[in-house]
Amino acid sequence: MSGSSFLAPSQILTIQPPLSRCGQGPALIIVRPSCYATCQQHNDSLDPEPLKKWAEESFTVAQLTLDQSVALRTQDLLNQAVHELVKQGCDGEKVGLIVYGSKTDYASGVEEQLRAAGKVTAAICFDNWDVSVPTLLHLSNATEKKDGQVIYSYADIAGPSFIIPGHSDFKITTAGVAHTRSVGFIKKHLGGPFFDLESIWDEHTLYEFGDRSVEKTMATMVQEPYVNHIPTLTGGIGRSRLSHFYLHHFIFNNPDDTALELISRTVGTDRIVDEFIFVFTHVRQMDWMIPGIPPTGKHLRVPFTSVVNIRGDCLFHEHIAWDQATVLVQLGLLPEYLPFPYALPDGSVPAPGNRFEYRVPAAGVECASKLQNEHAVPSNLMFEYAIREVDPRGL
Repeated sequence: MSGSSFLAPSQILTIQPPLSRCGQGPALIIVRPSCYATCQQHNDSLDPEPLKKWAEESFTVAQLTLDQSVALRTQDLLNQAVHELVKQGCDGEKVGLIVYGSKTDYASGVEEQLRAAGKVTAAICFDNWDVSVPTLLHLSNATEKKDGQVIYSYADIAGPSFIIPGHSDFKITTAGVAHTRSVGFIKKHLGGPFFDLESIWDEHTLYEFGDRSVEKTMATMVQEPYVNHIPTLTGGIGRSRLSHFYLHHFIFNNPDDTALELISRTVGTDRIVDEFIFVFTHVRQMDWMIPGIPPTGKHLRVPFTSVVNIRGDCLFHEHIAWDQATVLVQLGLLPEYLPFPYALPDGSVPAPGNRFEYRVPAAGVECASKLQNEHAVPSNLMFEYAIREVDPRGL
């Protein structure tokens, strides 16, 4: 077994109230091996340790750290954890359980004690534990499913520690997918906590584009959020940098006539995906969207996609994408043809002094029109685009 050092009583059981804005939520017990206790010291991601992450999801969390000295007391410790959660105002009849680590991280007999624990309604595990309640398993290899189990397997992980920030096996993208699945599973069995994700997102955008308040905007987000505008690599990572970005490069950079026209919205377990048209007149230099380009006075309609992750009742991150080519076309800054510095498929090259040029496969406001109405612009017109040979000297 890993982690054989003895723990002080204060290190064994930790109670974390919800870190959501509403400040309340159902009972959740985290069991982790002592070998994970130092992982947070090496965490250089924005993902907090599971104790804090689940508290941000608005759960009241009791964390048990088990080493060899307490392994045989697991059942008593679980009962103690439930007692402490009830003292925090939780319903002791519905308790979620998350077991981190592999079986080899624990002493023998722990699985039997977890199975015998009362009050546990549903469990999430990262090894093939059998705890006799509805269980979600995240595994590195597919295995035969038993009654009451939901199993996801991940081919790109080294083992159970992929979910732990700061661990050498931590894989942030797969951990994010697993966490979303875990949130949906545990909320289903505990009856919440559920939030109106649309209202949370609409509130955030109101403060950004309506009230134009950095303070109010940041108040809708977790302690360490981030924003990533993918085409221009702009945004902010962490509260301090994101606040600076909002203040100096975003909220007050947007023109007064900025509008968002919603096309579609998909609401998931902990995410909202929006298609919308971002409408504005380019009368200000917009660092976040068109960096380095002075105002042109052009009116633009740009198709956007946003993927917003909401943790509890606060935003964690925004992934925002748009087609930068249609922006440049609408600004009159992208030429119709550009040099094609390669031979053609048949091996031909331009005559001496000439060059090949390709018709740039990009459109202007037509992109927004076709997103709004698929019949507004004919499809496949760019199929007719072709390479041309020109003499750049004009001869």
